[in-house]
Amino acid sequence: MKKLWNDKEWREPSILLTGIGIANFGAWVYLIALNLIVLDMTGSALAVAGLYIVKPAATLLTNFWSGSVIDRTNQRNLMITLDVLRAVLIACLPFASSLWLIYVFVLLINMAGSMFEPASMSYITKLIPEKNRQRFNAFRSLIDSGAFLIGPAVAGVLFMMGTPVTAIYLNAIALIISALILSTMPKLNKKTAATDIPTRMSWEIIRLDWRIVIAFSKRHVLVMTVFFLFSCMMVMATAIDSQEATFSKRVLGLTDGEYAFLVSVAGAGIIFGAIVNTVFTKRLTVAALIGGGSVMVSLGYLVYAFSSSFAAAAIGFFILAFSLAFANTGFHTFTQNNIPVEVMGRTVSVYGIFEALLIIVTTAIIGFASELVTVQPVVIASTAVMLGISVLLLLVSFRLSKESGLAEAALEGKTPIA
Repeated sequence: MKKLWNDKEWREPSILLTGIGIANFGAWVYLIALNLIVLDMTGSALAVAGLYIVKPAATLLTNFWSGSVIDRTNQRNLMITLDVLRAVLIACLPFASSLWLIYVFVLLINMAGSMFEPASMSYITKLIPEKNRQRFNAFRSLIDSGAFLIGPAVAGVLFMMGTPVTAIYLNAIALIISALILSTMPKLNKKTAATDIPTRMSWEIIRLDWRIVIAFSKRHVLVMTVFFLFSCMMVMATAIDSQEATFSKRVLGLTDGEYAFLVSVAGAGIIFGAIVNTVFTKRLTVAALIGGGSVMVSLGYLVYAFSSSFAAAAIGFFILAFSLAFANTGFHTFTQNNIPVEVMGRTVSVYGIFEALLIIVTTAIIGFASELVTVQPVVIASTAVMLGISVLLLLVSFRLSKESGLAEAALEGKTPIA
C-alpha cells in the first residue's frame, strides 16, 4: 500500500481505499455491539433477528428512488453527507429507550447505507481508469477482509474494557473520519445539460428513470443477466447463512467456543483469498473471477452442507471464504466496466430492490422449511440451487466475454483466431 501511495496515479485511489477501510472496520464493531445491546435489552433472539430484516426493508424503501438522486448529484458530496448522517444516527442509538426506537434508527442508518453503495460505485468508476479497476477492487477486497477480521476482535477488546456503547461511538467516529478523508477527494463533476437537471424530484422523474433502466436492460441482456445471477447467488448465500448457527449447533453439535472458532476459520480464508487475489489479479480475467469465483464459493457451501464434523465444516468454510474475494473483485470490476456511469446509480439501485425482496422471501422459506423438516436437508437443497445459479453465471459470463472480444476485434479490423 505504501508503494501505491507514492505512485501519483494511485495516490487518490489509495486515499479512497483508506476511507473505505476505516468505515468498514467501524461497521463490524457496530454490528456486533448492536446485537449485544438489543439482546441485553430484550433477552430475545427474535428481537436480534429483527435487526437483519431491517436492512432489506431499508433497501426496499430507498432504492426505488435513490438512483435518480445519485445519478443527478455530486457523488463525492453525497457520500460525505451520508457518512455524517450515519455517524449522527449511530451516536444517537445509545439514547434510544425502546426496541422500536432502535429499529427506527437502524432503518434510517441502513437507508443511508443503501444509498452509499451505488453512489460509491459510481464515484469509483469515475475516479479509477478501466485498466486499474481490477487491481483497485482486489485491494478493496483485501481491506474489506481485514475489517472483517480486525473489527470483531477490537469489539471484543472494547467489551472487556467497557460496554457495547463504547463500540457504537467508535463506529460513529470512524464514519466521521471517513467523511473527512472523502472531503480531500476530487469532486469529479461532469458537465451536464441544464435540461437534464430537474428543479425537484417527482414521481414522473422516478418513473422515467425506471423506464431508462428497463430499456438499458433490454439492450444489454447478457450484461444484466450476469449482474442478476450474481445477485441471486448472494441471495442464496445470505439465506443459507441465516441457518448457520442452527446448523452448527443441531447438526454438527458444536459448542459456542467451537462455533466461534469455525467463524474464525472463515475469516482466515477471506484474508488469505484476498492476499492471493491481490497478487494474481492481473493474470485473471473478469469472467474467470466472477464466474469461477462464484462456482468455488458454491462448492465451499456444498462441502459445508454435507459435513457432519467440525473438520469438514471448516474445510467448506475456508473454501467459500477464500473464493469470495475473487468473486467480489470480479463482480465490482464487471459492474464498473459494463454499466455506464451515467445510469449506474439508477441501475444498481433498481436491481438492489429485487435482491432485497429475494433475500426476505428466500430467508423466510428456508427458515420455515428448516422448522418443518430438518436443517441439513434444507441447507443441502439450498446450496444445490446456489451451485446451479453459479454454473449458469460462469457460462453466461464467459459467453459475454467471448462476444465482447469478437466485437472489439471487429472494431480494430482484426480477424479473431478461432
